[in-house]
Amino acid sequence: MNLIKQYLVQAIANAANSLRLSTQKIEVVGLLKEVISRSDDIENDIKKMKKITQFSTLAIRLNEIYNYLDQPQVEMGKLSDKFREHSQFLVKDLNNMLEIVNPLSFKEAVKNLHAEKNSAEEEIKVDLSKRSAEDISFENQDRESIKEKIIMDDDREDDQFFQNYESTILKPIKPLDAMLKTLADGQTDKEDLVSFADTLSHNAEVSSRAGFEIIANMHKIVARALRLINKNNLTADKETIESMRACLIVIVAVVRGKEVNITNYLNRAEEFGERIDNLTIKENTQK
Repeated sequence: MNLIKQYLVQAIANAANSLRLSTQKIEVVGLLKEVISRSDDIENDIKKMKKITQFSTLAIRLNEIYNYLDQPQVEMGKLSDKFREHSQFLVKDLNNMLEIVNPLSFKEAVKNLHAEKNSAEEEIKVDLSKRSAEDISFENQDRESIKEKIIMDDDREDDQFFQNYESTILKPIKPLDAMLKTLADGQTDKEDLVSFADTLSHNAEVSSRAGFEIIANMHKIVARALRLINKNNLTADKETIESMRACLIVIVAVVRGKEVNITNYLNRAEEFGERIDNLTIKENTQK
């Protein structure tokens, strides 16, 4: 991924962290980041996005950021400040887009984004004049069957996925929270530490594959912390326990789409994540 696309993806992720997002909105953010990261011509794709209702306002902001990054000379010393500024600018426009789309409508909008290109490729590859009436009839029937499948099946599959996903993610949270309280009292069961760490690592992978990066990151932080505690490389003091619980609160709030402000919990969780990263690096260098 080139630097401009990476910058845009990270700015969107940073902006998303400032919002209270439901599971579906988190999926849309993941899909948006995927569209940008996989773009072969990000400048042109952003221009096309400006013409699509669902994307237009956000695309205008992305275009401004792109133009700044595409300058012959970018002041590297000010880049981190500009990144924070750009991320903050994106918050409102990203939130507005998330209010009018869901994962299915977002995917349909993406199809419109690439419709012109796909149409041109089809005209080159297919000689329409040689198709018989029977071929056309079959094609129409095929298109209708696809429409029927989209209408009848996709929503149910999505609903089933989210129900299973929510159940999988939330199931270990209460037992883990209870275990953290015993840790705070100095009661440590090493088998529980390893078991919960393995479960959270698995759920982090599930969340990451589904595009739920915030949830995945919270799982990774707690899993690594549990492993560090198990190896006596992290003290299970009050601050550590409360920071781990902050991660769990973010997970539950995001998965259940709770309309509450979790900014303080998210900030604490991310600060704790940085601490865990540093401890992990230190642990690896000592091996």
